[in-house]
Amino acid sequence: MATCDVCGNEYWMAFEVRTVGGGVHTFDSFECAIQRLAPRCEHCDCRVIGHGVEVEGKFFCCAHCARKGSADLGAMIRDTVGAHPG
Repeated sequence: MATCDVCGNEYWMAFEVRTVGGGVHTFDSFECAIQRLAPRCEHCDCRVIGHGVEVEGKFFCCAHCARKGSADLGAMIRDTVGAHPG
C-alpha cells in the first residue's frame, strides 16, 4: 500500500502524479492532489482547479480576479465563455 503525501493515509488505490519538473507525488484522492499541486489565485487565494487565467506569470481563478489583480492589463482581460455576442 502507498501512503498519501498530504494526509498520510495508507490506501491500496493510491496513485502517483509525475510533474514536468521531475517530481513524483503519491495521493489517495484528487482532493489531496489538488491541495498539493493546484496553484492559488493571486487575488482571492482559492485553488485554481480549472483552466484559470494567467497574466504575466500570475495565476487567477477567473477573468474577474485577473482584472482585479492586474492593473496594467485588467481592462483587456475577457472571459467570453457563454457571453452574449451583442
